[in-house]
Amino acid sequence: MKKVTMADVSRQAGVSKSTVSQYLNGRFNYMSSETKDRIQRSIEELGYSPNSVARSLRQKKTKTIGVIVANILHDFSTQVVRAIEDYCHACGFTVIICNADDQPDKERHYIDMLRAKQVDGLIVFPTNANSELFQGLVKENYPLVFIDRFIEGVRVNNVLFDNKKAMSLAVQTLRGKGYERIGLVTASLEGAITPRQERRDGFMAAMEEQGLPIHDEYIQSSNIDQIKDVLADMLQSTERPEAIIAGNDRVLQEVLKTMKQNDIDVPKEIGLLTIDDVTFAEFYNPAITAIAQPTYEMGRKAAELLLEEIDGTKGSKKQTYRFEPSLQLRHSC
Repeated sequence: MKKVTMADVSRQAGVSKSTVSQYLNGRFNYMSSETKDRIQRSIEELGYSPNSVARSLRQKKTKTIGVIVANILHDFSTQVVRAIEDYCHACGFTVIICNADDQPDKERHYIDMLRAKQVDGLIVFPTNANSELFQGLVKENYPLVFIDRFIEGVRVNNVLFDNKKAMSLAVQTLRGKGYERIGLVTASLEGAITPRQERRDGFMAAMEEQGLPIHDEYIQSSNIDQIKDVLADMLQSTERPEAIIAGNDRVLQEVLKTMKQNDIDVPKEIGLLTIDDVTFAEFYNPAITAIAQPTYEMGRKAAELLLEEIDGTKGSKKQTYRFEPSLQLRHSC
């Protein structure tokens, strides 16, 4: 059977080949709806399948991007990725998602693999260990956007949460509820992960601003699988904290499990607030007070910035975009 070509589609639709090409590449802003309908009908009737590989070779673009996530188990990560995929799909781009598990070797492997697949650009939740590799991409003018984290000296567009403002809001909220002995539990600070470090620093600054006592034993950072032990020590101290801030959604899960295992009543015995508004927070009993990130807006912004770089419509100046926190006041404090 003879292969259906673009010329066949153009003849049946009664338009030029260039008009069909513009339609296939999504450049039909000024094309009438009647013309678009005729082209689509002709494609369906003839069974035309565009050669995307040949088209990408001609355009030197694959209309594909890579997203390297630090840990896909975080609600934040999945919500951001959803926003990226939504935006890219609307713009005719395909997204390949990779989970690096905060492991530099795995991150490096995925960068190499995605570049071998000739993706047009990358959105990365980066580790600090591959700064030289990222610097190399920048020197090549390879489209690259960081989200949730930044690496000092790597000149790219960064999309970040205002972590220090989030902690200030968290401490103010607890102070307003009458809590004074406030603890903070975060995931491990190893690797200088931006949000963890900024949230700890922001907590310390907010406690000082509010004139509240800082107890070193109430400020703990640990690997996720060891948080229950850290919390057990904190809760068994002679004067335990009156309230605890969970540094992210994974930490919150461990805190809630530990509270339940130790029969601690939230908020009667200890108040609880989390950074990251997880999906179950509103339905948990008691409903969890949270400082929310605008995850969808952050993901959309990262995708928008990357596609502008790919299209060459974004200038060379790189910026850091900080997104504001919002308080979701519920019943856990």
